[in-house]
Amino acid sequence: MGVIEPPLPVSCGTVSHGHDEGGAISVEPRINDRIRVPEVRLVGPQGEQVGIVRIEDALRLAAESDLDLVEVAPMSKPPVCKLMDYGKFKYEAAVKSREARKNQTHTVIKEMKLRPKIDPHDYETKKGHVVRFLKAGDKVKITIMFRGREQSRPELGLRLLARLAEDVEEIGFVEATPKQDGRNMIMVLAPHRKKSDAKAQASRERSDAQAAADAADQALAADA
Repeated sequence: MGVIEPPLPVSCGTVSHGHDEGGAISVEPRINDRIRVPEVRLVGPQGEQVGIVRIEDALRLAAESDLDLVEVAPMSKPPVCKLMDYGKFKYEAAVKSREARKNQTHTVIKEMKLRPKIDPHDYETKKGHVVRFLKAGDKVKITIMFRGREQSRPELGLRLLARLAEDVEEIGFVEATPKQDGRNMIMVLAPHRKKSDAKAQASRERSDAQAAADAADQALAADA
């Protein structure tokens, strides 16, 4: 009587993005001879629709055009592939990604703390800081700090916040109206201009100031 062998174990390898068994999931599209399907829906280098062609013909067209065959929609039936210079495509995509990250602006929330019975000099100083923050494109969280019996006079804080909002209304607006938070009262001011616009304006102002200084230096040199 023959010996019955146990069944072979089933492979548990993950399936790649391109449906090849045994590899890890890939984030890169399949290109050229890694595309292992009988036919594809082919798109030309300028986006023109070529139609459904055999994979051999698609690869031949790619070779004749000195381009890559890139699978852009693997889940379609048949998969959609495009003729392109894949190396150039990846380089341009990386450049665009870097530019996008460089141009990103992050919203910054500054904080300014005031007492409800602040004296005029301190008020003007702190208002100046708020104006500077708003002109730079940052939001400002205004915190009124109450102490002792001041907590029973919330109207003092409301009046002070209303005054500050009115003083800076040309460059900022009340994004979050005053609300009580424990012993504090909080309001958020936001700039009318985006941070990127504020930076561009500041850059123009610096350029104008430098141009004016250069012109003055030239005038003095001419007089001498």
